[in-house]
Amino acid sequence: MRTIQFRQAIAEAMSEEMRRDESIYLMGEEVAEYNGAYKASKGMLDEFGAKRVIDTPIAELGFAGIGVGSAMNGLRPIVEFMTFNFSLVGIDQIINNAAKMRQMSGGQFNIPIVFRGPTASAGQLAATHSQAFESWYANCPGLKVVVPSNPYDAKGLLKSAIRDDDPVIFMESEQMYGDKGEVPEGEYTLPIGVADIKREGSDVTIVSFGKIIKEAYIAADELEKEGISCEIIDLRTVRPLDHDTILNSVKKTNRLVVLEEAWPFGNVATEITYIVQEKAFDFLDAPIIKLNTADTPAPYSPVLLEEWLPNSNDVIKAVKKVLYK
Repeated sequence: MRTIQFRQAIAEAMSEEMRRDESIYLMGEEVAEYNGAYKASKGMLDEFGAKRVIDTPIAELGFAGIGVGSAMNGLRPIVEFMTFNFSLVGIDQIINNAAKMRQMSGGQFNIPIVFRGPTASAGQLAATHSQAFESWYANCPGLKVVVPSNPYDAKGLLKSAIRDDDPVIFMESEQMYGDKGEVPEGEYTLPIGVADIKREGSDVTIVSFGKIIKEAYIAADELEKEGISCEIIDLRTVRPLDHDTILNSVKKTNRLVVLEEAWPFGNVATEITYIVQEKAFDFLDAPIIKLNTADTPAPYSPVLLEEWLPNSNDVIKAVKKVLYK
């Protein structure tokens, strides 16, 4: 194992797959000459050339459509959005073409494409640049949605996403690109649709994903000092959702807190809550608590932003509430 940054794990995953398969190419704003807005494609233009690492205009609808069309014609594009906030400009291509083409063509066309880039908040970027769209894309049949939280998972899952014959939404975070973690030297992939138990516990299950899961780790460390044992599940993949790992954990701990950086109405936590009450209701010893952002656009003020985002103190309070402490 060696310790590398999240951005390096992303670059390695793309580069390794591009060396393996010449039909794969990367396209997006500033991915080539500038080495990526977050340096997640550093060195790739030098290695693969301008035909396979392509700088685009600021025209998400246009280059998302080019990606879908090229996937229909035998290529395997990786389309980078500088942020998924900007994917809204190209969302018609993602939802109405990429996600639906296999069904609408009667199986004649599959769309092996990865749309990747940062999601959710990244500090003081204000309301239109701090939105979490995981549940939006997961709501659409035909799309797979992956949200890794560390370099090891990011590399293994991105390689699997690039090899997948269906469209994958791969969501990162500006605030994770500098995170460091252990990543193997050799080849490995991780399966899409399989959650990971990051921490074994017996008293309560905490389910989360993406960068906000760090708050669960902080909370679990504090709660451990009080003798409270938390089991933390990292979903890693939002669609398909790993029901079994969640249900098995809840049947063991009998309590559930879901931590998600998204608006509270109709999100991933809502879906998990429904699944658990449907399939493990008799195992619950307390109502499920879901922790989300405030039900407002993200504020610019750092003081308000801190209040808007769920944090480790919120997790601690929620865990104690389901434990009736």
